[in-house]
Amino acid sequence: MIKKEVFIGFLVGIIANALGLFLAAKLLGRGDDALTVIEAAAAEGFLGKLTSLGAVLNLVAFFIFIKKRQDYRARGVILATACIAILTFTFKFL
Repeated sequence: MIKKEVFIGFLVGIIANALGLFLAAKLLGRGDDALTVIEAAAAEGFLGKLTSLGAVLNLVAFFIFIKKRQDYRARGVILATACIAILTFTFKFL
């Protein structure tokens, strides 16, 4: 039961980060398509910064789960955020 709750939180964290990434790309893209902005960010080397901006929605999901007293789901969101941070760090230095 606990693993299921953490997994749900992890999925919410990944989805929130992806949604935040596309939202940040759309807002900062000066009218371009979000996928075009993400491709340009990857080519120019600032995809990590854009991904970090996308992780702000994880903060919202985390506090919603804390307020509802769903601590294991909040742990899943933290786990997703940590995984995204590790991937971002890895891509930056490869």
